[in-house]
Amino acid sequence: MYGKAFAPEYQGKLRDMSVNAALGDVLAAALERESQAAEEGVGLALAQARLAVAEAYRRLGRLDEADAAWRASYRTARSAGERGAMAWALWSGGTLARQRGQMAAAVRWLSYARDLAKQSGELIAYGYSVAGIAETLRIRGDYEEARELHVQLLAEARKRGECRHTVWALEGLAQLDRNAGDLASAWERFAEAAEIAEEGGDERGLAWALRGMADVMSLRGEHDEALQLLSRAERICRRMDLASALAYNRKMRGNVLFRACWYGEAARTYRDAKQMFQSINEPRGAALAELGLLKSLDKLGRPRPATEHDLCALRDRLDSRELRHTRRMVEEAISEMAEIAA
Repeated sequence: MYGKAFAPEYQGKLRDMSVNAALGDVLAAALERESQAAEEGVGLALAQARLAVAEAYRRLGRLDEADAAWRASYRTARSAGERGAMAWALWSGGTLARQRGQMAAAVRWLSYARDLAKQSGELIAYGYSVAGIAETLRIRGDYEEARELHVQLLAEARKRGECRHTVWALEGLAQLDRNAGDLASAWERFAEAAEIAEEGGDERGLAWALRGMADVMSLRGEHDEALQLLSRAERICRRMDLASALAYNRKMRGNVLFRACWYGEAARTYRDAKQMFQSINEPRGAALAELGLLKSLDKLGRPRPATEHDLCALRDRLDSRELRHTRRMVEEAISEMAEIAA
């Protein structure tokens, strides 16, 4: 029913590179191809190589270098009059902005990418751009609009038998279900995503699906089983050099440990995750890890006023327009502590 997963962001002479290739290898190949394309003087080839460079840097957590690379790809594509390549570069830039917690910029760049992709007939770039908008809206907390886009994208992906997009859409809907408290539906979607990803050879999608399944299992009290799934996902992340996915995996491990009331180990794990997020300049993940750390320290007996002070400081650092869902989670933690104190 579904085809094998492939990576359409690897283009031109990089097209045959596996979706599961280690990102260090992708970066080396893309930099070599960039040098060759510059010597050849072919604008499209150079833009394609720089897109792969940007994506490798982004997924490795080297965000400043990723920013320079996607912009260079866009400028090269624009000079060559290649609108499809311009759309792919803007998609990369929008995805990077989301990773940095810049949600308004992410929607703006991804919307430009969507429009250019539609004009140029780049159907895959169009789908990726709309998917990026949907994910940004979900992370920002615009759940109703995000769900509509996810449902639309899932139907289109199933119709075309696209492994990666089907997995992505299922995982997004599963996360929306989980946030709404529908754990049964979330489990079904995460489990289906994992099955399709494994059959299609999409290890990146599999790692994210396993993380989602672990989250639901731990909410049901199945903590040991959840940790086993996270360990499997972690091995995938390390093999592929997936810095951001690995950090989120670590943060989820902290969540599972916290729910199991293993607060000391949870605190150490959240601290590790926070450092990982800070090393790749990912503010949303760092904020979530810090929230978990502060809640764990509170359970370990840290003086409540100190924890409340740090939570308020964390809340004030979060932009209510860009990361309002994350800020809402911090505000809820502050309210819970105030109720306990009362």
